[in-house]
Formats: sequence, structure tokens, C-alpha cells
Amino acid sequence: MNIASILATKGDKVVTVRAEQSIREALGLLAQHNIGALVVVDDGRRPTGIISERDIVRTAVKNEAFFTLLVSQLMTRNLILGAPGDDLGAVGSTMVERRIRHLPVIDGGKLVGIVTIGDIVKAQRDQFQGEVDTLQTIVMEQGR
Repeated sequence: MNIASILATKGDKVVTVRAEQSIREALGLLAQHNIGALVVVDDGRRPTGIISERDIVRTAVKNEAFFTLLVSQLMTRNLILGAPGDDLGAVGSTMVERRIRHLPVIDGGKLVGIVTIGDIVKAQRDQFQGEVDTLQTIVMEQGR
């Protein structure tokens, strides 16, 4: 199973923000779409960063004027990116080890989706449940 299998079900919609937008605008997008992170993109829709609710909360605690800041001042620039063909087991391990909750997915340099750690866990759970169901069917048939 790979990232493409998640995107086939989830879709390719990614809420994005520009580096020059304000934190207030970013917060509005997070609340409007009920999501935890925004991918920061350039004119070509190429990811240049990511900003999460955690980034904003950590800054808000230290800086009461955080509303006046720009996305570029808080975003994470060293992105870990996925590709549609990436194996879910490997992606899940990387996300856990690096403590990443959102992984932008690119194909040919273009943003084509985003997966969350929740997406990965759900896909793996569904795969394991399918295997359990298959094994139960085999055991029941052999018991006849």
C-alpha cells in the first residue's frame, strides 16, 4: 500500500497559504477548513514550507503580537515531502521518528496532496482488518 492509495480515497485537495500572508489569515484558513496545517506554496504551487497550529500556538505563548507576523516568519522551511509511490510503512515510520503530523505529497515538483499521521494509521488499520477478515474466513471454512 502506498500514498497514492490514500489520495485515491481522500482526494487531492490541499489548503495552501502564501508566505506573505498574515498569521491571522492562516488562522482563519485553519479554522474555516478545520485542519491542523497549511502548506506554504509559491506561484508555481510548489511547496516552500508548512505552518501548523502548533507552530502558531508556540509563538503565541512567547509573542503577544503574533497576529502581526507573516507566515514566512513562522513556517517550517525544511520540508519532508512524500511521493505517491511511497510505501505507507516507511512513511509512517518517518513521520513518527521525525514527529511529523502532516506530509505534503508532490509529483513532478507539484503539490498533489497531503497525508496526515491519522490517514496512515487508518489505512494500515484497514489493511490489517482485511487480513484478519480473510484469515477468519479461511479458518471457518477449514472447520467445516
